[in-house]
Amino acid sequence: MKFIPIFALLLFCNCTMPKDQFAEKIVIAHRGASGYLPEHTMESKAMAFAMNPDYIEQDIVLSKDDVPIVIHDIFLEEVTNVKKVFPERNRSDGRYYVIDFTLNELKLLSVHERIHLGTKKAVFPGRYPLEESDFRLHTLSEEISMIQGLNKSTGKNIGIYPEIKKPGFHKKNGKEISSIVLKVLDSFGYSKKSDPCILQCFDAVELRRIREELDSDLFLTQLIELPEGFENLEIYSSYADAIGPSIEQLILYAHGKTETEKKSLIERCRGLNLKIHAYTFRADEHPNFETFEDLLNFSFKEMEIDGGFTDFPDVLKAYFKD
Repeated sequence: MKFIPIFALLLFCNCTMPKDQFAEKIVIAHRGASGYLPEHTMESKAMAFAMNPDYIEQDIVLSKDDVPIVIHDIFLEEVTNVKKVFPERNRSDGRYYVIDFTLNELKLLSVHERIHLGTKKAVFPGRYPLEESDFRLHTLSEEISMIQGLNKSTGKNIGIYPEIKKPGFHKKNGKEISSIVLKVLDSFGYSKKSDPCILQCFDAVELRRIREELDSDLFLTQLIELPEGFENLEIYSSYADAIGPSIEQLILYAHGKTETEKKSLIERCRGLNLKIHAYTFRADEHPNFETFEDLLNFSFKEMEIDGGFTDFPDVLKAYFKD
């Protein structure tokens, strides 16, 4: 009899699906291994790589000198010490914008765990301590170089999952972020659907422009968020290869539905050749479910989604492992 570790027995109890149920499910390291190290730091990405996800995510914002920077927001003060280093560089709204700083200036900043601007306390208090953070911002090219280098030295083929952030905001400030990002991706060999690169964006107009006007053949994911629902699947399928709903959207969709009715979403998507990659799975935050495993069971067994963004790639990998 095959030996099954006790943790696996606990993890997969009450499972009635076939052994290969998760064979094609993908794990996306959300901002790296952000459950363990500050988000979008090189250290977080290296740790994520060691956890063997299928993809590692990069959120992208342009610097003042048009360099793609890996950071989640167009603002700096929630994850860096920008107020201390450049106290007078905020705009009239009080915010510090990435596009107002050159790459050299951004490199002077220290990165820490995400904080609440009002309380200055960590959003996730159980994670990496704020007072011990001294990490740095980096460019998209620097991160891809590291991932590709690790792929070469380890024999792995872990992909990248970049997101173009706020293209409308960039355009209002005279910046063409999508074309710049596509050029960087192409320079590293990412240009077609078969390449280990998935490009995502919340802006439906921009993502469609990337496909049609900028003529990109990359695998594209249309991110969606509340209160947006699933009524536009046919439109998304005309230019995208996947949708990226929030977990909250899945919960709202499933509320009050039978098991058969719940399956209708994945059936519609499969009929349109759309994958579902949902966000964000956090082992330390699952308010709608008693346990993290309950959330995973709902998402991957009941809803049968195809993949998930997670702050804890190792935990999701363990869940999928036989």
